[in-house]
Amino acid sequence: MDLGNYSWLTTIGTLPRMVSESLKLWGIEERAGAKNNPVILQWAQEVGGDVAKFYDADAIPWCGLTMAVVARRAGKTPPAKPLWALNWRNFGEPSGQPDLGDIVTFTRNGGGHFGLYVGEDESRYHVLSGNQGDRVCIRPYAKERFVEARKPLYMTPPATAIPILLHGDGQRPANMMATF
Repeated sequence: MDLGNYSWLTTIGTLPRMVSESLKLWGIEERAGAKNNPVILQWAQEVGGDVAKFYDADAIPWCGLTMAVVARRAGKTPPAKPLWALNWRNFGEPSGQPDLGDIVTFTRNGGGHFGLYVGEDESRYHVLSGNQGDRVCIRPYAKERFVEARKPLYMTPPATAIPILLHGDGQRPANMMATF
């Protein structure tokens, strides 16, 4: 798996479990047109309930589906109606300043988007999620679109669950985890 400028994620120590589980899905893509990626459709069956009944095509926005399967694999409980991005404001507990592995939610025309915080530069949060350019990857989102950060419930958070300062291209400044 080539994480490009985010390869530092593989060298900083024990990651929050949801980040580790998300990285296992790195690069999975939806299929164009009427074809569907069977892996993405299988996630709906894994999550079960109404998600399994409703989700029948990878053309349906799938950031919520990605995080629901990631949360379950990480031993966390997704919120009710996890396909709706802004419902993730009910996940875990309020975080305030996001830390590595926190859910961050954003507004967009027609709804919302969300994913896992992996860091931030001066004006953007860098987010690991599905359905970003039709695949699982990391993309930056403007801080002015930010709605809320939610921390997964931990018995003991990993030492890496802290704010991460990044350059705009996703690289970390040398010898620096956070400056907050």
